[in-house]
Amino acid sequence: MSQDYGTLYLVATPIGNLEDMTFRAVRVLSEVDLIAAEDTRHTLKLLNHYEIKKPLVSYHDNNRISRAKELLQRLKAGENLALVSDAGTPAISDPGEELVAMALQEGITVTAVPGCSASVTALILSGLPTGRFAFEGFLPQKHSERVKFLERLKFEERTLIFYEGPHRVKDMLKDTLAVLGDRRCAAMRELTKRHEEGVRGTLSQVLSHFEQTEPRGEFVIVVEGMQERAFENQKPDYSSLTIEAHVDMYLKQGYERMEAMKLTARDRNLSKREVYALLNRNDDA
Repeated sequence: MSQDYGTLYLVATPIGNLEDMTFRAVRVLSEVDLIAAEDTRHTLKLLNHYEIKKPLVSYHDNNRISRAKELLQRLKAGENLALVSDAGTPAISDPGEELVAMALQEGITVTAVPGCSASVTALILSGLPTGRFAFEGFLPQKHSERVKFLERLKFEERTLIFYEGPHRVKDMLKDTLAVLGDRRCAAMRELTKRHEEGVRGTLSQVLSHFEQTEPRGEFVIVVEGMQERAFENQKPDYSSLTIEAHVDMYLKQGYERMEAMKLTARDRNLSKREVYALLNRNDDA
């Protein structure tokens, strides 16, 4: 790496309450040569609050590739840059991952100034298990694609975290209920703000709430993972399927072969080794 290259800082910003800005984040934003922001108007309000006077440039979904090339040139010229999103940690369901990958490939130093994350904040407030979780971001907008995506998560045992806008919350909850069953759920909004709200219950209860009270604001939806008791209650009868057909069923749903074998073993109360042996025996027959 050239010693003349600058450093790219990934700076987390508040998700609501401006007091959640860290001392280090304020210092780094005050010291860098340029700040790349998802929405420069939004970030300018934050900078003004902390009396930070630095040039801003936009970096968002529509220009992230072309603008990344410009930012890389400035970094290679020795300038230090900070990347921020509108709220929370950049590159998490926000632009940034391409810029990070390109910078690392060029030998440019990339470092993080950690802080707020809406997904983790909602998780710890949800009342659901926090030991293992899977962040899935925004689900597909189209109903058919959303259902297909959820089908792949049906047997996921980790707590699931989603982002969703107010206009699709009810459709998202309906599809999640239909595919995953009536699991425990928490819908969190306005996190860290004065009117922070958490609607907790089962998916059907949370959906009922929003059918009576129109959703407002951006949401983090936290959903319980597949529980063993739920799996046993919902377990279909696969006795009519051959081992090959059972594995093929999961392959058609988009699972990799090893995962398909694992799910087949679980469905039939077999070990994965037994499924593998049965498949090979039939292949040899």
